Amino acid sequence: MCEFKVLLEGRLVAEDIIYAREEGSQVVLRSVIGSEKRIDGCRIVEVDTLRERLVLARSG
Repeated sequence: MCEFKVLLEGRLVAEDIIYAREEGSQVVLRSVIGSEKRIDGCRIVEVDTLRERLVLARSG
């Protein structure tokens, strides 16, 4: 299974993420164990399955 590391402004903000969705100005992340994290004021800019990383950027 592909589990992502999530980066925001070059910083690791989450690991073992299997689900991501933009919801307004938030990104909702869900881990392999089912825990949910919401990150405000950002959007998804890159999904790289080969490197198992998901890159976020600040909105606006």
